[in-house]
Amino acid sequence: MSVILDYKKKTKKSARLFSTSSKLHVNGVSHNIRFFEPYPFVVKSSSGKNLVDIDDNKYTDYWMGHWSLILGHGPKQVKDSLKKQIEKSWMYGTVNEQTIKLSDLISKAVPVAEKIRYVTSGTEATMYAVRLARSVTGKKIIAKIDGGWHGYTSDLLKSVNWPFSESESSGVVNEEKIISMPFNDLERSLTILKKVSRDLAGIIIEPVLGGGGCIPATPEYLKGIQEFAHKNKSLFILDEIVTGFRFRFGCLYTTMKLDPDIVTLGKIVGGGMPIGVMCGKKEIMKHADTTGKKKSERSYIGGGTFSANPMSMTSGFATLTELKKSKNTIYPKINSLGKFTRDEIGKVFGDKVVITGQGSLFMTHFVKDGITEVINSAQAAKCDSKLLYKYHFKMIAQDGIFFLPGKLGAISNTHTKDDIKKMITASENFQQSQIY
Repeated sequence: MSVILDYKKKTKKSARLFSTSSKLHVNGVSHNIRFFEPYPFVVKSSSGKNLVDIDDNKYTDYWMGHWSLILGHGPKQVKDSLKKQIEKSWMYGTVNEQTIKLSDLISKAVPVAEKIRYVTSGTEATMYAVRLARSVTGKKIIAKIDGGWHGYTSDLLKSVNWPFSESESSGVVNEEKIISMPFNDLERSLTILKKVSRDLAGIIIEPVLGGGGCIPATPEYLKGIQEFAHKNKSLFILDEIVTGFRFRFGCLYTTMKLDPDIVTLGKIVGGGMPIGVMCGKKEIMKHADTTGKKKSERSYIGGGTFSANPMSMTSGFATLTELKKSKNTIYPKINSLGKFTRDEIGKVFGDKVVITGQGSLFMTHFVKDGITEVINSAQAAKCDSKLLYKYHFKMIAQDGIFFLPGKLGAISNTHTKDDIKKMITASENFQQSQIY
């Protein structure tokens, strides 16, 4: 109770302002996961590794804009580029040079990006990716992962949260055209795929489950799924919206010697501005070219009013340019800090937790009911989510450290080892205060 009182005491302005927000917006927010009890604080500004709320409380941020801000909040290189662009204007609605420059950078770093199409969210990118798979193959079924998150597109809003057998939402139709497989279990996954092989258009997988528990796929699992897809003439789609440019300059799949047909990108490649990207092989992407084609021959994939807008393209180009220039310092630094974080949190809680993640991403799972490992989202779902919430909320209320409660943490280039040590101290205080 004292933690909640501490939070309420220091966030009085946020409480009043969020009350107004609740009158205007559904549940007071514009993204379901941004709400937490008793109410989320209202941010006034951000810089580097910090958020500042309307009550002038400062928080070291590990949510980092849904994990998109690898250079931190408001990096100078990106800010300066956006200032120059905004003087020229911020919306053209036509072809612009900024798009060509960003695509040139992406295509050289991501081998499968022989052709690119921009949208303004990851949801749109995955929505179009599965439509394209159906167009190319003439088949209808899409396979995904239990706990796999690909945005709110109706095509993929299935088997996201435990129990995976229940529908995620009312209003969703044709769910029988989506099947779901257990992550990191190749034998069971192949059994499921074989049953629908004749009508299987494509398989979409995150190489590291984001919302499903920050769980890396084993290379053997991904290779096995890819082999099945290619032999079956189904498309192999990798959703690298979270992982693209997170661990290295480029995608994670190239380190595993994978050969996807389509890769979706987002988050980091937008540099904090709205973006979604579909990258694919020429022979696949040509189906989205509507020139001279009948309706039955094309995959009708648009973009949207704000697709490839000059602000997003400029922000993305500035971010990737900085990452490319400093890749030999930024990636070793943040990946090392991620490993240090996972190791030290593990030492604090011992066998009470399993720490998942890779590189600069990490997540703490408080285990219960005999869980000893977390290699899929079913195991993650059976961990103590209430205790994880308490852990994160305690750090918000008393330590000036922000995690979106229950979610994974992301380290940016602006974080330091001292920041991690403060988090470890806060973790030790939490551990000592808990009765397990």
